[in-house]
Formats: sequence, C-alpha cells, structure tokens
Amino acid sequence: MEITLKGDAQMKSVPSLKDKALRINLNENIYGTFAEIGAGQETVRQFFRAGGASGTIAKAMSAYDKSFSDAIYGIENDRRYVTENRLRKMLTHEVRLIEERISRDDNPNKMFFSYANTVSTIDFAKRYKGHGWMGLRYQIDPNEAYNEIILHLRFKESDARLQQETLGKLGTNLIYGAFYKHNQPKKLLRYLYDHLSKDQIEIDTINFSGPVFKDVDNRLMSLQLVKNGMTDAVMFAPDGNNVLPARVLYKKNILAFRGSFRPVTRVNVDMYENSFEMFKKENKVDIEKTQVVFEITLSNLRASGGEIDEQDFMDRARLLCSLGQTVLISNFQEYYKLVEYFSLYSKKRMVLSMGVNNLIDIFDQKYYRHLSGGILEAFGKLFHKDLKVYLYPMLGEDGELITSENLKVHPRMKELYKYFKYTGKLVDIQNYKPEILNIFSRKVLKMINSGKAGWEPLLPEVVSEMIKDKQLFGYSKKEALTKP
Repeated sequence: MEITLKGDAQMKSVPSLKDKALRINLNENIYGTFAEIGAGQETVRQFFRAGGASGTIAKAMSAYDKSFSDAIYGIENDRRYVTENRLRKMLTHEVRLIEERISRDDNPNKMFFSYANTVSTIDFAKRYKGHGWMGLRYQIDPNEAYNEIILHLRFKESDARLQQETLGKLGTNLIYGAFYKHNQPKKLLRYLYDHLSKDQIEIDTINFSGPVFKDVDNRLMSLQLVKNGMTDAVMFAPDGNNVLPARVLYKKNILAFRGSFRPVTRVNVDMYENSFEMFKKENKVDIEKTQVVFEITLSNLRASGGEIDEQDFMDRARLLCSLGQTVLISNFQEYYKLVEYFSLYSKKRMVLSMGVNNLIDIFDQKYYRHLSGGILEAFGKLFHKDLKVYLYPMLGEDGELITSENLKVHPRMKELYKYFKYTGKLVDIQNYKPEILNIFSRKVLKMINSGKAGWEPLLPEVVSEMIKDKQLFGYSKKEALTKP
C-alpha cells in the first residue's frame, strides 16, 4: 500500500510505514537487533506488526531500570542516560554480541545491524517535552565495515503516547532510509519525516560515518537540516562533525559573532581578539566555561537567485574550522531570536559582538512588524539582564569614525538607543586597529573572483594561504598568474 501526498509542485508517492518495515523484513540478508530505552519498544513494534519479522529481528529489548541498564552497557560517570555516549555504548555492545553469537561462516550473506535509542519523553508536569538519541550501526555488504547514522531529536508534542508513536515512525524511516537510500544522503534526510510533520519532532544533530558515507561531509548534512526546516539551528565543531548545541552551550558564558565570513578578514579577527579580551574581564565570566560561536544565518548563505550555494558554504566552513572555531548555522534573521535560542541552554553572561552597521539594522523597526509589541517586544527579548553588545567601529562615507557615541539612529529610536547605551548594554571596542577599518569582505571577494592582485594582506595569513591552496571562493591559480 502506498500513500499519495500532494506537495506544492508535484505529487509524491510515499511508502507506508508497514511497507517500509515489510520490505526490510522480507530481505533475507538483513538481520539485527533493537535496543530501546525510555519510550517503549515503538520502533521494533512497527516491524513485528508488518509481518515476516522472524528472519530479520534477532533480538528486541528494553533496559528501563538503570541498575539493569548499567549491568548491560556499563555505568555512566555523570549518571546521565539520554546521551550520545550512552547510545554509542548500546550500539557497540549489541553489534559485538551479534558478531559473537551468529557465525559468519554459516551466514556469509547476512548484513548485520543494530538499532538503538535512549529517550526521555515529556515529564509529568509537562514542563520539559523531552528529547533523545537514536542511531543505527549497519552493513550494506557483509564483507565491509559497519556504517553509522546517529541523530538527536526533540519532541514537540505534549502527550507521551503521541511522542512514543512519533519515535516509532522516525526509527522506521531511519532504518529503511539507511538500507535503501544510503547512496542519496540528502534524500535520506528528507525521508526521515515521512508520515511525520515538523510540528511533531525536531532533528537538530546528525552524523554519518562508515565506508558508504566516506564522501559525506557532515557540515553539509548539518546545513540540510536547517534548509529543510527540520530545525532552526545546527552547530558543528572545528573537526567538522555536527555537535549538539545543547551540550556545547549548556550553562556557558557565550560570546557570539554574526557575519557572512565570506571570507574571514583581518577585521573579523581583530573584532574577535579584542572582544575575547574584553569578555574575559566581565563580571561573572568564567573563562573555563566560555563558548565562542561564529554564527551564519541562512539568509547569508543564499545566492542572488535565492538558492543556497553549498560550495560557498563549504568554503566558509573550511576557513572557520581552520581557525579552530565552532560554527552555528541558523534560521534566525533577527538578533533577538538568536539570543532566545542561546537562553534555552544558558542563563550566564552573553555578549554579541558586531559592527556599527549591524547595530543600525537592529534599531530598524521594519524587522519587528510581525511582533504585536513591535520593537519594544524584540528589545525586551534581546537585552535581557545578562546580555551586552560589543560594538566595533566603522568609517563613514566622509571618513569619520563612527562609534556608539556618534551613531545616528531614527529619531523615534533615539531615546531607546540612549537608554541601552547609558545602562551599559552597548560597549565600544577600544583597542581596534585603525589601519584595517577600510577592509570589507565584499571588496576582497570581488578581488578574488576577478583574479585581481593584492587581496592577500587584507586577510589573516592562514586564510589567504588556504584560499589559494584549496582554490576557494572562485580563486583560480591560472588567472592569478596572468592578471596584474
């Protein structure tokens, strides 16, 4: 049976959950285990109900009791069980057991798998909707190493039973996609939401690994989550892997920079270095519990035609990672939404570091017409008690230096601006380098694209070398050799 869904542009046929599970069950070479903790055995139930499961499911189990779970998978030092580390222990343990207990000599064509999840559903008081980790370690060739897909999910529904059903659907979609869409990882991502809506569940982290995914860049997969509307923000670490924002930001002091970083210029580095030194001197800031975040909004990734330029995104990602930075890709056009997002995970001191031109945009009322309280509502969310803005100066059209002291805002915003200025929410960056204020990323990018000489000194040396070495942002060694 197939269900036909009507999309915006075309009719799309989606296999039912039963058909997906049945196709897995009827494949005589797919054989593995299910281990589910925290929300019932909802995924394996789909496979039992589809029929023909005896040749597919070697074992299904739940280890709800913590003592029993510890006896199977080991004790967690932090006593937390809904974690990526716990999930990985589950997958490792279950794969080891199936390898030990099922003879390869007697089953030369078997493709083993282990599916696991560790989940916390909505609490009794309905204050926390719950979240979880889900993963699959599996083979698509009996003679190859295992592949792995691990994701983090957040529930949006306010009923535990509905959350359990949603989890079962997502798990079925994951297993089906892993076996039958592994050669199209972008489509695999979209198919995770078959028979689900984005009002039911959010996927904010996913990582692919193994031989079948050797050419998959997890940063690009991270971008797809935001692009597809599966989440509002994703984060990846300097090593290129997606990381859970909640884990990185939890109870941290946060210093954030928003920009296009196309490419990273000496101005960006100067802003970062000065802001970091200022941040370390702030009251209540523990430098050991501080997280620096470089944020790029989805609108900053779109090309002139409205499409996201994935190669351009990867160029920026490589540069920021080479500088050892953690990057957030978000769908937050307005700054107050970014601050609200950070506030989900930390109540500590936060600072947004930005240029004068960005601050001018913040005081533009057109960005807040959708809010019933307008700009006042937005500012109430933005400038909470532990947030400051560090302001990097710029040169005006006549060459004058513009800081918070002489910045001109709309007359109706003047008193509001004064309030935040004189309550210490706006702080000028003092130790900037005057000689680099005329460096603009758009100008540098144009020079790189056109093959014009002289752009290298405008960027940090490591960035210039990487652009040339990797031929990023349209740089051509051949053009550079022939143009003055």
